[in-house]
This record gives sequence, structure tokens and C-alpha cells, in this order.
Amino acid sequence: MINAASKLLAVLLAVILLYVYPAAETADRQDDMARMTVVQTVTRFVDAVRTKGYISPAMFAEFEEQMARTGNAYEISMEHLHKKYVPHYSDPMDQSTFSGTYETVQDGYYAAQIKAKLFPSSGVQALDDPGRRYTMAMGDFFTVTIKNTNRTPAMLIREWLNGSAQAAAVFTTYGGMVLNEDY
Repeated sequence: MINAASKLLAVLLAVILLYVYPAAETADRQDDMARMTVVQTVTRFVDAVRTKGYISPAMFAEFEEQMARTGNAYEISMEHLHKKYVPHYSDPMDQSTFSGTYETVQDGYYAAQIKAKLFPSSGVQALDDPGRRYTMAMGDFFTVTIKNTNRTPAMLIREWLNGSAQAAAVFTTYGGMVLNEDY
């Protein structure tokens, strides 16, 4: 009986070492390559937006196409913060009551608003029409956050081995200040 149990354990260990471990390592490498591709793609896109000061439909479509090449599905979150200065008045209806101070306010615009400008639902405009550009001002902040929404093979193997769900395999945030208004 002990001999049979040791043989069963040896076979189980052999299966794990010969099949499961290499499959897990291959899947992990695939996730690492997807992570590196996403970081490079997001960095290129955000730097182009920060340098040009706008997002065109062609730029965004190319960005989504490059993200899709990794084989994963992603949730793309964009945030544009526009700085505004709001003066303080003791009587808002009378401009002569300016107190000499002002407040800095950040107006936030997000992916839904940006995509609505890039891809309007009404009207037929050409893809390169300047009216479809989402423009930003110098000094604004633009940030993109990427998170995969599908379960990758590495996540499935880890869930099977550990018995618990894992966080997103690919998660990247990159952004910065808009440097130019090239429109």
C-alpha cells in the first residue's frame, strides 16, 4: 500500500514538473510581454498627446489597435485636468468688488467625454476633420490608465493552483503635463 502511494505521489509530482510548471512559466512570460507592450504603447500615446496638445480620432484608433495586438481586452481610462482661475468677489454681480485673490480649480474631463468629441454620434465628419480633435491647453494634465478585463492563461493557472482570484495581470498608469498646443 505504501509503495502504491509513493508511486502515485511520484507520478503526480512528475506531471506537475513536466507539464504544469512549464505551462505556468510560459503564460507568465506572455503576460510580461503584454505588460511591456502596453507600457510602451501607453507611453508613446500619452507623450504624443502631451506634445501635440490634442487627441485625434486617428491617434486614438491607432492606440486601441496597438493595445488589441496583445490579445487581451482592456479598460481604457483617460483623464484630462484643465486648470482654471476663479477670482473672488464680495458681490459676484459687481466686478468692482474684486478682493484681489483667486482660487485655482481643476476641471476634469474623462474618457466618455473625450470619446464623444472624437467619435460624435450625429453628423458625418471625416476622420481627419479638425472639429473632431479633442484639444487641451498648455499646462493641463493628461493621464491614461489601462487595466485588462479578461482572464489571461497565467491568471487561470494561478487560480487553479492557488484557489483564489488574482488582480489584473496588466495595469498601467502614465501621464503628465501638456507641453504644447500644436493645433
